[in-house]
Amino acid sequence: QVQLVESGGGLVQPGGSLRLSCTGSGNIRSISVMGWYRQPPGKQRELVATIGRRVGNTNYADSVKGRFTISRDNAKNAVYLQMNSLKPEDTDVYYCYAGGTYDYWGQGTQVTVSS
Repeated sequence: QVQLVESGGGLVQPGGSLRLSCTGSGNIRSISVMGWYRQPPGKQRELVATIGRRVGNTNYADSVKGRFTISRDNAKNAVYLQMNSLKPEDTDVYYCYAGGTYDYWGQGTQVTVSS
């Protein structure tokens, strides 16, 4: 089992920045990919960004390329999402993801972009 705890969500004005953090505990050795997803109301959960264990192995949704940056600290079992130039359409609940033998999800953190 792997437990994921997120932090860093909140309310920000359009054009602002937020940094999400997620720390994992438990059977971390089974995890290869970590990342972030978001789920708009009434829709399926969608990819925001993922990162593998190797440096440079990242994947981003087209809608966030150039604005969001994912990073990972394997020593701390942590993954981060730096979100810049935020737009109202980025408003969502963001979920931390860890995948390997099984898939694991955090509890979600609300990001609201509004003036």
